[in-house]
Amino acid sequence: MAQNYAELKKDLDHKMAVSLDHVKKEFGGLRTGRASTALLENVVVDAYGSKMPLNQVGSVSVPEPRLLSVSVWDKGLAKSVEKAIRDANLGLNPMTDGTLIRVPIPPLTSERRAELTKVAHKYAENARVSIRNVRRDGNEALKKMEKDGVISQDDQRKYHDEVQKMTDQYIAKVDDSLKHKEGEITQV
Repeated sequence: MAQNYAELKKDLDHKMAVSLDHVKKEFGGLRTGRASTALLENVVVDAYGSKMPLNQVGSVSVPEPRLLSVSVWDKGLAKSVEKAIRDANLGLNPMTDGTLIRVPIPPLTSERRAELTKVAHKYAENARVSIRNVRRDGNEALKKMEKDGVISQDDQRKYHDEVQKMTDQYIAKVDDSLKHKEGEITQV
């Protein structure tokens, strides 16, 4: 009887975890005052007639706390990588030296910090909505299981409460991640 619910619960847990991982990855792309390779993860380069992620045309490292360096594997792509970083709207100004591109991380202004905080809140809200959508799908599946006679009405209510608790836990994790990211952004 609970076998179908166990599978459903595992599936819901996985989908909520994916939403949480996604928002953490988005937070990684938000620039704070210090250098992080995650900052350039979403940069896409025009290379070989198509768009490629930066990590497929070069390697990114953090030689100093306020400096990123991109070692481009093909010297002909250095200008494309520099342009891609500039066009990524991250407020960065890369400098090319052969196949090495240095990307100094300027200190954040208070306006930019406020703007990044708003973006972080938007990412967190999107994650919360995604988690609530997973909850809704799970509750609909439970209603269908009850209607089909797979579980009793009492079990459906009990499982509904468990799905709500799982939802609350994941939303709390999103809120914790947001609070941590806000702390990074506002730290001077």
